[in-house]
Amino acid sequence: MTPPPVRIDHLVTSGTFSLDGGTWEVDNNVWLVGDDHEVYVIDAAHDADAIIEAIGGRRLLGIICTHGHDDHIDAAPAVADRTGAPILLHPEDEVLWRMRHPDRAPDKPLADGDVLTVGGTQLRVLHTPGHSPGAVCLHAPALTTVFSGDTLFQGGPGATGRSYSSFPTIIESIRERLLALPPQTVVRTGHGDTTTIGDEAPHLDEWIARGH
Repeated sequence: MTPPPVRIDHLVTSGTFSLDGGTWEVDNNVWLVGDDHEVYVIDAAHDADAIIEAIGGRRLLGIICTHGHDDHIDAAPAVADRTGAPILLHPEDEVLWRMRHPDRAPDKPLADGDVLTVGGTQLRVLHTPGHSPGAVCLHAPALTTVFSGDTLFQGGPGATGRSYSSFPTIIESIRERLLALPPQTVVRTGHGDTTTIGDEAPHLDEWIARGH
Protein backbone atom coordinates (compact mmCIF):
# COMPACT_ATOMS: atom_id res chain seq x y z
CA MET A 1 0.00 0.00 0.00
CA THR A 2 1.30 3.47 -0.87
CA PRO A 3 1.78 5.60 2.26
CA PRO A 4 -0.32 8.76 2.61
CA PRO A 5 1.36 11.78 1.02
CA VAL A 6 3.17 14.27 3.18
CA ARG A 7 1.51 17.67 3.07
CA ILE A 8 2.19 21.15 4.39
CA ASP A 9 -0.49 22.79 6.53
CA HIS A 10 -0.38 26.49 7.37
CA LEU A 11 -1.79 28.61 10.20
CA VAL A 12 -1.48 32.33 10.82
CA THR A 13 -1.53 33.23 14.51
CA SER A 14 -1.39 36.66 16.12
CA GLY A 15 0.33 37.97 19.23
CA THR A 16 3.29 40.10 20.25
CA PHE A 17 7.06 40.15 19.83
CA SER A 18 9.14 41.69 22.63
CA LEU A 19 12.88 42.40 22.72
CA ASP A 20 15.18 45.22 23.85
CA GLY A 21 12.40 46.91 25.80
CA GLY A 22 9.91 47.16 22.92
CA THR A 23 6.77 45.19 22.10
CA TRP A 24 5.13 44.91 18.67
CA GLU A 25 1.96 43.27 17.36
CA VAL A 26 2.82 40.50 14.89
CA ASP A 27 1.22 37.80 12.75
CA ASN A 28 3.21 34.58 12.52
CA ASN A 29 3.19 31.67 10.11
CA VAL A 30 2.95 28.28 11.78
CA TRP A 31 3.83 25.37 9.48
CA LEU A 32 2.87 21.72 9.95
CA VAL A 33 4.62 19.05 7.88
CA GLY A 34 3.32 15.51 7.93
CA ASP A 35 0.91 12.89 6.66
CA ASP A 36 -2.32 11.51 8.12
CA HIS A 37 -0.47 9.82 10.98
CA GLU A 38 2.48 11.96 12.12
CA VAL A 39 3.56 15.57 11.89
CA TYR A 40 6.13 18.18 12.91
CA VAL A 41 5.17 21.72 13.93
CA ILE A 42 7.55 24.46 12.83
CA ASP A 43 7.34 27.49 15.17
CA ALA A 44 4.57 27.14 17.75
CA ALA A 45 3.50 30.78 17.80
CA HIS A 46 0.89 32.39 20.07
CA ASP A 47 -2.10 30.03 19.90
CA ALA A 48 -1.68 26.54 21.35
CA ASP A 49 -5.37 25.70 20.86
CA ALA A 50 -5.26 26.44 17.12
CA ILE A 51 -2.06 24.45 16.72
CA ILE A 52 -3.46 21.46 18.61
CA GLU A 53 -6.58 21.59 16.42
CA ALA A 54 -4.42 21.58 13.27
CA ILE A 55 -2.47 18.58 14.53
CA GLY A 56 -5.72 16.70 14.99
CA GLY A 57 -5.34 13.04 15.84
CA ARG A 58 -1.83 12.80 14.43
CA ARG A 59 1.25 11.98 16.50
CA LEU A 60 3.32 15.12 16.99
CA LEU A 61 6.97 14.14 16.49
CA GLY A 62 8.37 17.44 17.65
CA ILE A 63 8.07 21.21 17.83
CA ILE A 64 10.86 22.71 15.73
CA CYS A 65 11.89 26.25 16.66
CA THR A 66 13.55 28.13 13.80
CA HIS A 67 14.92 30.53 16.41
CA GLY A 68 14.37 31.70 19.96
CA HIS A 69 12.49 34.99 19.58
CA ASP A 70 9.45 34.94 21.82
CA ASP A 71 6.85 35.25 19.07
CA HIS A 72 8.06 31.96 17.57
CA ILE A 73 8.25 30.00 20.83
CA ASP A 74 5.60 31.40 23.16
CA ALA A 75 3.11 28.53 22.67
CA ALA A 76 5.75 25.77 22.45
CA PRO A 77 5.63 24.61 26.09
CA ALA A 78 1.82 24.44 26.10
CA VAL A 79 1.77 22.38 22.89
CA ALA A 80 4.54 20.14 24.23
CA ASP A 81 2.77 19.59 27.54
CA ARG A 82 -0.50 18.66 25.83
CA THR A 83 1.06 16.27 23.30
CA GLY A 84 4.18 14.91 24.96
CA ALA A 85 6.26 16.06 21.98
CA PRO A 86 9.79 17.42 22.42
CA ILE A 87 10.81 21.00 21.72
CA LEU A 88 13.83 21.32 19.41
CA LEU A 89 16.02 24.45 19.40
CA HIS A 90 19.57 25.28 18.36
CA PRO A 91 21.61 25.74 21.57
CA GLU A 92 22.94 29.14 20.50
CA ASP A 93 19.42 30.55 20.88
CA GLU A 94 18.85 29.30 24.41
CA VAL A 95 19.69 32.79 25.73
CA LEU A 96 16.65 34.11 23.83
CA TRP A 97 14.51 31.15 24.87
CA ARG A 98 15.22 31.80 28.56
CA MET A 99 13.94 35.36 28.26
CA ARG A 100 10.47 33.94 27.61
CA HIS A 101 10.62 30.55 29.36
CA PRO A 102 13.15 30.79 32.22
CA ASP A 103 11.77 27.71 33.97
CA ARG A 104 11.31 25.40 30.95
CA ALA A 105 14.27 24.32 28.83
CA PRO A 106 14.02 22.96 25.28
CA ASP A 107 14.13 19.17 25.12
CA LYS A 108 16.53 18.48 22.27
CA PRO A 109 19.22 20.46 20.42
CA LEU A 110 19.16 21.14 16.72
CA ALA A 111 22.47 21.07 14.83
CA ASP A 112 23.47 21.88 11.29
CA GLY A 113 23.05 18.80 9.12
CA ASP A 114 20.52 17.07 11.35
CA VAL A 115 17.87 15.20 9.37
CA LEU A 116 14.34 14.88 10.74
CA THR A 117 12.00 12.46 8.99
CA VAL A 118 8.21 12.55 8.86
CA GLY A 119 6.09 10.32 6.66
CA GLY A 120 9.24 9.25 4.85
CA THR A 121 10.11 12.85 3.95
CA GLN A 122 13.34 14.42 5.18
CA LEU A 123 13.75 17.86 6.74
CA ARG A 124 17.41 18.86 6.79
CA VAL A 125 18.52 21.43 9.35
CA LEU A 126 20.53 24.37 7.97
CA HIS A 127 22.15 26.59 10.60
CA THR A 128 21.60 30.12 9.28
CA PRO A 129 22.71 32.60 11.96
CA GLY A 130 22.25 36.33 11.61
CA HIS A 131 18.70 37.14 12.66
CA SER A 132 19.72 35.31 15.83
CA PRO A 133 22.79 33.19 16.68
CA GLY A 134 20.95 29.88 16.56
CA ALA A 135 18.56 30.54 13.69
CA VAL A 136 17.91 27.52 11.48
CA CYS A 137 16.03 26.75 8.27
CA LEU A 138 14.53 23.40 7.33
CA HIS A 139 15.06 22.18 3.76
CA ALA A 140 12.65 19.56 2.45
CA PRO A 141 13.95 18.64 -1.04
CA ALA A 142 11.09 16.22 -1.75
CA LEU A 143 8.62 19.04 -1.13
CA THR A 144 10.71 21.63 -3.06
CA THR A 145 10.50 23.76 0.04
CA VAL A 146 12.63 25.51 2.62
CA PHE A 147 11.12 26.79 5.86
CA SER A 148 13.12 29.94 6.43
CA GLY A 149 11.92 31.24 9.78
CA ASP A 150 12.98 34.88 9.94
CA THR A 151 16.18 34.42 7.91
CA LEU A 152 14.72 35.16 4.47
CA PHE A 153 11.48 36.83 3.45
CA GLN A 154 9.83 37.95 0.26
CA GLY A 155 11.92 41.04 -0.45
CA GLY A 156 14.97 40.45 1.68
CA PRO A 157 16.65 39.18 4.82
CA GLY A 158 15.18 39.17 8.29
CA ALA A 159 15.72 42.08 10.64
CA THR A 160 19.13 42.50 12.25
CA GLY A 161 18.70 45.74 14.20
CA ARG A 162 18.23 44.20 17.63
CA SER A 163 20.30 42.31 20.19
CA TYR A 164 21.99 39.06 19.18
CA SER A 165 21.66 39.81 15.45
CA SER A 166 24.17 40.60 12.71
CA PHE A 167 23.59 41.89 9.19
CA PRO A 168 26.88 40.57 7.70
CA THR A 169 26.18 37.18 9.25
CA ILE A 170 22.64 36.88 7.88
CA ILE A 171 23.85 37.88 4.41
CA GLU A 172 26.51 35.16 4.56
CA SER A 173 23.91 32.62 5.71
CA ILE A 174 21.56 33.51 2.87
CA ARG A 175 24.31 33.53 0.27
CA GLU A 176 25.99 30.31 1.34
CA ARG A 177 23.09 28.20 2.58
CA LEU A 178 19.81 29.39 1.00
CA LEU A 179 20.72 30.82 -2.40
CA ALA A 180 22.61 27.58 -3.07
CA LEU A 181 19.28 25.72 -3.10
CA PRO A 182 17.49 25.06 -6.41
CA PRO A 183 15.83 28.25 -7.72
CA GLN A 184 12.37 26.66 -7.79
CA THR A 185 12.54 26.02 -4.03
CA VAL A 186 9.54 27.61 -2.31
CA VAL A 187 10.52 29.74 0.69
CA ARG A 188 7.92 29.41 3.44
CA THR A 189 8.65 32.26 5.82
CA GLY A 190 8.05 33.03 9.46
CA HIS A 191 5.86 36.03 8.60
CA GLY A 192 4.11 37.16 5.45
CA ASP A 193 3.94 35.65 1.99
CA THR A 194 5.92 32.81 0.46
CA THR A 195 8.48 33.39 -2.26
CA THR A 196 11.07 31.32 -4.13
CA ILE A 197 14.84 31.15 -4.08
CA GLY A 198 14.87 32.11 -7.76
CA ASP A 199 12.81 35.24 -7.11
CA GLU A 200 15.03 36.42 -4.25
CA ALA A 201 18.52 35.48 -5.49
CA PRO A 202 18.92 38.34 -8.02
CA HIS A 203 18.45 40.94 -5.27
CA LEU A 204 21.32 40.00 -2.96
CA ASP A 205 23.50 42.93 -4.01
CA GLU A 206 20.58 45.33 -3.47
CA TRP A 207 20.13 44.06 0.09
CA ILE A 208 23.83 44.49 0.79
CA ALA A 209 23.73 48.03 -0.56
CA ARG A 210 20.68 48.85 1.60
CA GLY A 211 22.44 47.42 4.62
CA HIS A 212 19.38 45.77 6.16
